[in-house]
Amino acid sequence: MGVLVIVWLERKISAAIQQRIGPEYSGPLGILQALADGTKLLLKEDLLPPRGNIRLFRVGPSIAVISILLSYLVIPFGYHLVLADLSIGVFVWIAISSIVPIGLLMSGYGSKNKYSFSGGLRAAAQSINQLVMKYH
Repeated sequence: MGVLVIVWLERKISAAIQQRIGPEYSGPLGILQALADGTKLLLKEDLLPPRGNIRLFRVGPSIAVISILLSYLVIPFGYHLVLADLSIGVFVWIAISSIVPIGLLMSGYGSKNKYSFSGGLRAAAQSINQLVMKYH
C-alpha cells in the first residue's frame, strides 16, 4: 500500500513541477493510475527485432532479473528469517549483482540496432556505477 502512495505522490509532485495535468483522471484523485499502468504494461505488444538475435534479446533481461532476485537470498528479513545462511553473504551478493550488466548488454546487443545497443551500454554503465558507488 505504501508503494502505491509513494508512486501517486511522485506523479502528483512531478506533474506540479512540470506544470502539466498529471494522473488525476484515473479514479478518484488519480489513485487508480498505478493499476492502469500495470494493465497497460501487461497488454502491450511484445515486439521482436526483425534482424536481431532473438535468443540474446530474450535471455538478456531474464539474466538481469534472475540475478537481482537471487541477490535477495543473502538478505536477512528477520531474526530467524534468513533464506540462505551463508557465511560469505556479502561476497555472494556482490558476485550475483555483478551479473546484471551482462544481461543489459546482451539485450541491447541482441537487437542489432545501434540505438538500442547504446541504450544497453548506458544501462550497464549506470548499473556498474551504482555497484561501485555502494562500496566506495
